[in-house]
Amino acid sequence: MEQQYNTPPPVPKKKNRWIWIILIIFLTFAFIFAGIAFLTFTKALFTGFDSKYEYEVRGKGTEKIAIVDLDYSIYFSESLTRQFKKYREDKSIKAIILRVNSPGGGTAASHEMYEEIKKTRDSGKPVIVSVSSVAASGAYYASCGANIIVANPSSLVGSIGVIIQYISMKDLADKLGIKDVTVKSGELKDTGNPLRDINEKDKEYLQDVVNDSYELFLEIVSRERKINLDSLREIANGRIFTGRQGLKLRLIDTLGTFDDAVNIAAKYANIEGEPKLVKEKSKKYFIDILLDGISKSGLGKLSDMLNEEFFNRPLIQYKFEP
Repeated sequence: MEQQYNTPPPVPKKKNRWIWIILIIFLTFAFIFAGIAFLTFTKALFTGFDSKYEYEVRGKGTEKIAIVDLDYSIYFSESLTRQFKKYREDKSIKAIILRVNSPGGGTAASHEMYEEIKKTRDSGKPVIVSVSSVAASGAYYASCGANIIVANPSSLVGSIGVIIQYISMKDLADKLGIKDVTVKSGELKDTGNPLRDINEKDKEYLQDVVNDSYELFLEIVSRERKINLDSLREIANGRIFTGRQGLKLRLIDTLGTFDDAVNIAAKYANIEGEPKLVKEKSKKYFIDILLDGISKSGLGKLSDMLNEEFFNRPLIQYKFEP
């Protein structure tokens, strides 16, 4: 008679256990992400997909002053002009403070900002500029449309001038065996082509464009700041000035902080007591948080730099180049 033995159940392999652990972790995270996505969708459904902006509010008063930030290099004007138009038409907004920290940027975008700010000022709604660190070149150009420019003593203002810059890659292209093939209707049509050297006619042509844009800059500053044109030319050589220097040269109206600008805006708007400060901010949904994380990473910063330097950067600029 054969002896029978009870065979113990097979022990799961460690490899299989790790697969189950990884699968459980993956499903847990997937469930969490799905929940966040559902909540984000629900919020958008009830608050409106078309409503992209919320508002930060500071102060206990009832009379409102809007804050608009110009804290970026100027390549596009849409965000600022949209906000100014909205606040100009909003009767509950009694004044606007433009908080500036920008080196300037594209000539066309800077001029569009100036026109919208001036239009708001001329409508009777006070616009006060508060310079944070820098209001240079195109940012200063736009600021000239306001009623009052306030800067602290160590702020940088001015840099009245125009610049054209582009990168020449001809030598590198030659080494790599890259040849430029251009068919054009006129000899100046490809001025700025990075794959060929600039010639005298190119320089003369670009200089004419720079000079005309520079004259427009001078006319705006001279008229808005009430500075004699000849006197302005002496200081409008591209240099920047501190707030204290700018006050002496009449480039700004007064020295002060952001809180001082708030008090001036309240006075211009006949607001008694503490005003309520209203500032637009974008709604942050889950996808926005993910994109922000990517943007703040090394890859995101490199992408932003390439977009700025090679794709979005206008050829002709009112910009301070430190």
